[in-house]
Amino acid sequence: MPTECGTTILALSGGHKNHAHPTRLNAARIAKSLAVDGKTVAKYLDLMVDLLLVRRLQPFHANVSKRIVKSPKVYLRDSGLLHTLLRLDDIEDVLGHPVAGQSWEGFVLENLIRSAPEHTEFKYYRTSAGAEIDLILDLGGKYGIWAMEIKRSTAPKISKGFHVSINDIKPSKAFIVYAGDERYPKGKDIEAIGLTALCAELQKLTM
Repeated sequence: MPTECGTTILALSGGHKNHAHPTRLNAARIAKSLAVDGKTVAKYLDLMVDLLLVRRLQPFHANVSKRIVKSPKVYLRDSGLLHTLLRLDDIEDVLGHPVAGQSWEGFVLENLIRSAPEHTEFKYYRTSAGAEIDLILDLGGKYGIWAMEIKRSTAPKISKGFHVSINDIKPSKAFIVYAGDERYPKGKDIEAIGLTALCAELQKLTM
């Protein structure tokens, strides 16, 4: 693999001390940190997406009056690769590292996307004011749009930004995906659910 490609992966993993995984793509910033051309970063990012090393989430363009962030979000699809690049050898190393929360988010994103029906569109939503939905699954047809906020905590709290975003796009279902096993209501029209349970629910859907 070309050196520029490898260093771009390292930058996406947070190996240059920005702990930016997942992150909204800023090719110019990555290029500056690596002292390479921005076009080089974009070229190798495209290659890594094609090689299934990197996942690129496009923004969800809702018909709202607010300013929407338009840059894609990117992350390494293999959490094991992420941990290896950051030299995190065991669970204690991961949990003691600033990237732990982002690693969990990327792991959850990838598993939910893989569990969804084949023609599902996956995106994220963020306004310029900071209201955000970590993952939107556009399942189409009778299933509509499902919105997810991802939390590593076993006692998750819903962010104000998620409530605002839910009001903006009005999904069919809204979940806070957390590191526990119980499923229970969490505020109006939002359910707390574990990753395994939500993956199983997605796998049962038929398009």
